[in-house]
Amino acid sequence: MIRWLLIGVAVLVASWALLVVLARRLPPGVLKDLAAFLPACVTVARRLRRDPRVPRRAKAAVGFAALWVLSPIDLVPEFLPVIGPLDDVVVVALALRYAARQVPRDVLFEAWPAEPRLLERLLGTKGAPT
Repeated sequence: MIRWLLIGVAVLVASWALLVVLARRLPPGVLKDLAAFLPACVTVARRLRRDPRVPRRAKAAVGFAALWVLSPIDLVPEFLPVIGPLDDVVVVALALRYAARQVPRDVLFEAWPAEPRLLERLLGTKGAPT
């Protein structure tokens, strides 16, 4: 039984590694942006949680979104093509928009590891750094 569990874990890790390699090879554009969106959101959640300039309410919202993304339980199962990660994206987008109303934009853009234009598009360009 343990052998099958180890085989399952190895297959899962190998499939994740394959997806990472394939995502890095995507040409610039919408697909590459979508592939980078959720990992960037997890990184920004971790960075904002540690930043003293971020109020507790915003930290709680962003932390909840990060836990939602990392949780294996989903409203929409991940194996469904296209709509599988939709609940994750919606929860993260709502949490970031909520945090953006309480956190200075400069702090958000400092914490964002991906292309700034993705965050600008999510939050709107009002007050975005130039």
